[in-house]
Amino acid sequence: MAPIALEQEDHSRDAAFAQAMHGTSAKAKGGMTAMLKKDKAAQQAAVDEYFKHWDNKSAAEETEETRKARRDEYATLTRHYYNLATDLYEYGWGQSFHFCRYAYGESFYQAIARHEHYLAHMMGMKEGMRVLDVGCGVGGPAREICKFTGANIVGLNNNDYQIQRATHYAEKEGLSHKLKYTKGDFMQMSFPDNSFDMVYAIEATVHAPSLEGIYSEIFRVLKPGGVFGVYEWLMTDKYDNDNPHHREIRLGIELGDGISNMEKVEVALKAMKAAGFVLEHHEDLAAREDEDYSPWYWPLSGQLKYITSLGDIPTILRMTKLGRGAVHKFVGCLEKIGLAPAGTQKTADSLATAADCLVAGGKEHLFTPMYLMVGRKPADA
Repeated sequence: MAPIALEQEDHSRDAAFAQAMHGTSAKAKGGMTAMLKKDKAAQQAAVDEYFKHWDNKSAAEETEETRKARRDEYATLTRHYYNLATDLYEYGWGQSFHFCRYAYGESFYQAIARHEHYLAHMMGMKEGMRVLDVGCGVGGPAREICKFTGANIVGLNNNDYQIQRATHYAEKEGLSHKLKYTKGDFMQMSFPDNSFDMVYAIEATVHAPSLEGIYSEIFRVLKPGGVFGVYEWLMTDKYDNDNPHHREIRLGIELGDGISNMEKVEVALKAMKAAGFVLEHHEDLAAREDEDYSPWYWPLSGQLKYITSLGDIPTILRMTKLGRGAVHKFVGCLEKIGLAPAGTQKTADSLATAADCLVAGGKEHLFTPMYLMVGRKPADA
C-alpha cells in the first residue's frame, strides 16, 4: 500500500462548519431533538462530501483506487460521517458508541459499561494516571472509565460537534475537573512525546487510513513503560477479499460506519509490533465460546429472545429491522415537511445497511468489533 498522505488540518474551518450545521444543538437533549435543529444547507454539504465516496460504487466494482481515495480523505470522511450520524447513534444506541458481549441477566447499558471496565482492568489503569482516549466520541466511555478508575482523561476527537456534546455531558455529571476534550487528527497529534501514562481506543482507530500510522503516533505520545489498550474493528482470518459476498459485507460496514480502510487481524498485529509495542495480550473477544453470553450483534439482529431486562425493550426495538424501518419512514416524513434536513433519511439508511452487514459478518465470523490488544511501550524506548 502506498504511503498515507496526511490531510492538512484547519480547525477554524471545521469550527465554522460545525457552528453552521449544528448551531446550539450540542446542548439539546440528544437524538431526534438535536437532529431537528440542523442547518439544511450545511447538512446537505456534509451529505454530498461523505456519500461521494460510496454512491454508485459497488463492492463488485471496487478498486484499489477507490479505496485510496477514501484513505486520502480519511479525516474529512470521518468528520462528516459523525456530523451526520451522531444524533442517530445517540437516539438508537446511547452515548457509548461501541459493541460488547452480554451476560445473562445483564442490562444493555450494564454490559456496555462492563466492556469499558474490562479494558481499563486489562490495562491496569489506576487513579490519578494521565490517560488519552483516542476518538472519544461524545464521551460515554471516558466518563465511565473515569468514574471506575479515577484516572484523569483527555479525549481526542476531530469532530467539533462531538467535542461540544462530550463537554456538555461532563459538566452535567460534575466531571469537568477530571475530563478534558481536545480537537485534533489522531494521525498527527499535537501532544509532545511521552505525554501520557496510558492510551486507549474503543472501536475508533478503525477510522485511521493506516493502523501502523495511528499505532506509531500513539506509541510516540505514551511515556516509556506506558500501556496502550484497544478494541479494534477487524476482518478475521476467514475473510477473503476475492469473495464477492465477503467484500459486500465489508463495504457495507465501511459505508455505514465512516470507515476508509478496514484491515484484517494479521495486519493489526503486525502494525502493533511495527509501531514498537510489546504485545502483552491479544484476543478476539467475539470469538470466545461462552454459553452465558449472548453474541455482540444480537441487538441488531432482531433476536428478541436474548432480552433479559424489561428496561431494555425500547432500546432493543429501536435497533431491530422493524425499528430501523420505522425510523426510515419517520425521518422521511420529517424531510418532506421540512422539519428534518435533507439527507437524514439517507444517513439512517446507510446505518441500517451497516447493521445488516455487521450481523452477517458476525454470524459468519468474518468480522469482529472487539479484537482486544494490550501493548506496552518498552521502558527504554
